[in-house]
Amino acid sequence: MFLLTGPAFAQAGAPTKGGTLIYLEQQSHTNLYPPSGGFYPNGGVLNQITDKLTYQNPQTLAIEPWIAESWTVNADATEYAFKIRPGVTFSDGTPLDAAAVAKNYDTYGLGNRELKHPVSEVITNYARSEVVDALTVRFFFHRPSPGFLQGTSVIGSGLVSLKTLALPYDQLGDATKIIGSGPFVVASEVLDRELVLVARKDYAWGPARHPHQGRPLLDGIKIIVTSEDSVRIGALLAGQAHVIRQVQAYDEKQVLAKNFLIYAPSTRGINNSVVFRPDNPLVADLRVRKALLHATNTQEIVTTLFSANYPRATSIIAATAQGYVDQSAKLAHDPALAARLLDEAGWKLGPRGVRQKDGRDLVLTAYESLPQPQNKETLQLIAQQWARLGVKLNVLAGDAGSRIVDNLDPRKTPISPAMVGRADPDVIRSQYYPTTRNVLLQKGGVSTKVETFVDDKLNALLEAIASEPDPEKRLVLVGDVQAYVLDQAYAIPIFEEPQAFAASPRVKGVGFEAVGRPSFYATWIEGR
Repeated sequence: MFLLTGPAFAQAGAPTKGGTLIYLEQQSHTNLYPPSGGFYPNGGVLNQITDKLTYQNPQTLAIEPWIAESWTVNADATEYAFKIRPGVTFSDGTPLDAAAVAKNYDTYGLGNRELKHPVSEVITNYARSEVVDALTVRFFFHRPSPGFLQGTSVIGSGLVSLKTLALPYDQLGDATKIIGSGPFVVASEVLDRELVLVARKDYAWGPARHPHQGRPLLDGIKIIVTSEDSVRIGALLAGQAHVIRQVQAYDEKQVLAKNFLIYAPSTRGINNSVVFRPDNPLVADLRVRKALLHATNTQEIVTTLFSANYPRATSIIAATAQGYVDQSAKLAHDPALAARLLDEAGWKLGPRGVRQKDGRDLVLTAYESLPQPQNKETLQLIAQQWARLGVKLNVLAGDAGSRIVDNLDPRKTPISPAMVGRADPDVIRSQYYPTTRNVLLQKGGVSTKVETFVDDKLNALLEAIASEPDPEKRLVLVGDVQAYVLDQAYAIPIFEEPQAFAASPRVKGVGFEAVGRPSFYATWIEGR
């Protein structure tokens, strides 16, 4: 489900075939190894040029046939078998058969140390594949992996040719080297500036229940990296672009005033939040984290900076996510309680209005996250709210290098923005588990700067979510981990983050996968 605001547009007659869609993207893609598709500019490209084994219906969230015609799962979700659709080929002419699928999942599930391909965060407990025959592949898992079926539908599981999988990771930022089986093919690239995709004329294997079948209606897509919000909006309204991504909430009114359209599909996962790194002594005390949680007025943030397309968070996951439990009672804005907790933790107001303890000021640091909407402004407003209680938050821009390095050091960044989209309970593990995104910076992850912090109870809950084959028990665990993360005040959820797009009313048939990445497979341009 997604929110569409603006005038209703009639599907006047049959779709018009042909034309090139001009699509303006805020940021350039980084790496197109499919498990790196979680970064939305990466996923926006991969969603046009790769297919998946299965298709997650964005309205019902049901898993439907795509490259796999059918599948079976054993009782404890440790074995999956897929029957592959015949006649599918990659754009280099090689077959997308059981052997190719097996190689893709062996790479995504196990990684490739020699080529530096990382393990996919959406595949857990993976053991091996078995090619049963030319069109049948079976997968085995060390422990139950109930999220695997949904994991075969996500952007991180896009299928690519054996030639692409043979390349080292650092070469996969070159889009021309990504050979998929999708409805569009990369024609040319100007690095960090422009990407041209052309329709694959022999494409004949879209999702089985998709209303459009056959080749794309468009002849091509031109993706132009346009970092300035005002330039993207101006180009759209002037008719120089058809679709743009990352429309800021404050621009929605002018888009709608010109009778253009706003799409805001939900990301259905972990809400836009700030998280704490308890390995840093300044936020190691639960009372300090709880104080800052209750000092944060999320309603003020949403009302001041955002629109109705950004609902205020009432848990760490979106209300549209599977297993959501309303945790509003744990998220109350209560400045008096916050002040009392800071006093109890020994942080007293100093002469300059900043709290001090043992001669040290309570000064925290966070880097803004460019992919997240108005993140700098959000952090600055939080800084104002915390300052009323004597806590200083420095919000840094930094360059890409410093943000990456410092965000792996809890001493330098005790606070960090975070969110991730996925329409499956495994999204919580992706966010918090040490060997995946590890946003809390526990020991055992990629950071070498963590000294002591680890939460065995949290990790056990995350492992249980990833391994519980009983759907009802799994959702109970999802509720448990939501409550636990907030009881420990590890995160302050702020709002449910959509992916916000604007489009000309002439553009018809824009689709979105289950967590908001665009699909232009059935898109057409009226009166082109």
